[in-house]
Amino acid sequence: MRIILLGPPGSGKGTQAQLLVQRYGIVQLSTGEMLRAAVAAGTPVGLKAKEIMASGGLVPDDVVVGIISDRIDQPDAKNGFILDGFPRTVPQAEALDVLLKHKHLKLDAVIELRVNESALLSRVETRVAQMRERDEEVRLDDTPEVLTKRLASYRSQTEPLIHYYSERRKLSTIDGMMAIDEVTRAIHRQLLALGAVEPKTHARSAAKAAPAKKAKAGKTATRKAAKKPAKTVKKGAKSAKKAAKSAVKGPKKAAKTAGKKAVKKAAKKAVKKAIKKGAKKAAKKVTKKRAKR
Repeated sequence: MRIILLGPPGSGKGTQAQLLVQRYGIVQLSTGEMLRAAVAAGTPVGLKAKEIMASGGLVPDDVVVGIISDRIDQPDAKNGFILDGFPRTVPQAEALDVLLKHKHLKLDAVIELRVNESALLSRVETRVAQMRERDEEVRLDDTPEVLTKRLASYRSQTEPLIHYYSERRKLSTIDGMMAIDEVTRAIHRQLLALGAVEPKTHARSAAKAAPAKKAKAGKTATRKAAKKPAKTVKKGAKSAKKAAKSAVKGPKKAAKTAGKKAVKKAAKKAVKKAIKKGAKKAAKKVTKKRAKR
């Protein structure tokens, strides 16, 4: 994979670049480091850059592109690379396109980490205020004033690259205000969609992690399954208890009902008997009175 990370200062490009290096086995190419390495190695391009820097001038694009050309020919860049700090301008991007075409290589992705500039400034202001409260030394390049200048420089020089790569269908925009791991996952998903292939070593690590996750899931499922019968038994015991209570209450209720019915029946019988007896007695009295007459 050959990738460019775009984004203003403080957007997290350096952090994400390191994570991509670890995951895909590619190298991070910083123009500053490459220049210093070329000068130290005494390469023809490095010597030219040394001469220009010694005179206080800015290293021109063709020299920087020459150093990048030498660097990506090295064995460790065979699997791919992430360009850090280059290109910064549209002419540099055009020069890079020519270089890659000459080497029969293609740029796979340009990832833009989009952030809220006012939120970045607020973060720096908070950090600086906290450092001053703790009497810690504040770096000269880590102040709201310096960041404001760097953001202005990014907007004027580098932001046009977003349009440049968008036109060439290379640009993918990620919300850089998300948590670091969320940004990493979003970049990974985008690279997979573009056909990125993880090295076997990382794939093996992921494969090892997968059974562990499955085993954990299996343990959880077993635990749940064990709890389920216990719940069922508990529920069954409650039902049995309820049934037992009903069984005890049933006969009592039945006996009570039967008792009431018996009393009612007996009362009716007694009333009938009394009425019958009273009627007989009255009839006898009438008969006796008639006999006396």
